[in-house]
Amino acid sequence: MTHPSTTDAVPPDGLTVGGAASVVGVTVRTLHHWDQVGLARPSQRTSGGHRLYDSADVARLHRVRLYRELGVPLGEIADLLGAAADDAEESLCRQRDQVREQIQRLEQSAEALDRMIEARRSGVLLSPEDQVAIFGEQWRPEWTAQARDRWGDGEQWAQYAERAAERGPEDWRRITAAVEALHADLAAACRAGVRPGSAEANDLAERHRASIGTYFDCTRSMQVCLGRSYVADPGFRSFYDGLAPGLTAWLRDVIDANAREHGVDPETAVWA
Repeated sequence: MTHPSTTDAVPPDGLTVGGAASVVGVTVRTLHHWDQVGLARPSQRTSGGHRLYDSADVARLHRVRLYRELGVPLGEIADLLGAAADDAEESLCRQRDQVREQIQRLEQSAEALDRMIEARRSGVLLSPEDQVAIFGEQWRPEWTAQARDRWGDGEQWAQYAERAAERGPEDWRRITAAVEALHADLAAACRAGVRPGSAEANDLAERHRASIGTYFDCTRSMQVCLGRSYVADPGFRSFYDGLAPGLTAWLRDVIDANAREHGVDPETAVWA
């Protein structure tokens, strides 16, 4: 931060508020405020009562501006300008430490934003190798990109990305283990002929909804829509029926029956 020489910039009869503001590089309103709070007052007046700043006044204005640019609060600048060297140094060191803390917080915020941006782009902050290691050999890393292309403009993808940005490998391992346990229990219940609408089936439906809720908020109406999509999509049908014959249709029926128990008509359910 460099400023013109005070001696060269200020004529012998002083500078008006506008002239001083121009020389110092601040607004007239700022100078009026500094004057009102007693931080930097002009020492002269014209015969008409207008403020005039002499060389010493302008030099003080430059110092005030310097401290403001460094982030020192106005309330502390007056003390700094009049303080002994040791006191001024202590105050400046304190201000420097506060600035460094701000920088650290801003860097952390920037890193969090980077993770959020990457999560919105990729869906999961794991390398392709880690994805396969955690999600299983059947996992295809390109599925997240396909999901983004299909649902990336929706609120649920935004929620998914926000949550994914906070998750590391261990979090995904825990989530994957819970999903695998759910799938095993769904397959076992299907094989055992558990009736949709029974207490056991309803508990499984709620576990399934909670599992979806790990990624985004899922209402029972939305869960019904998911059940429909499982049956309609060959990929989902192949996956679930591979766990137990007929599991896809059974899971849809379980979800529908549980929805009815909670006042949601599967026939009219929508994604909301």
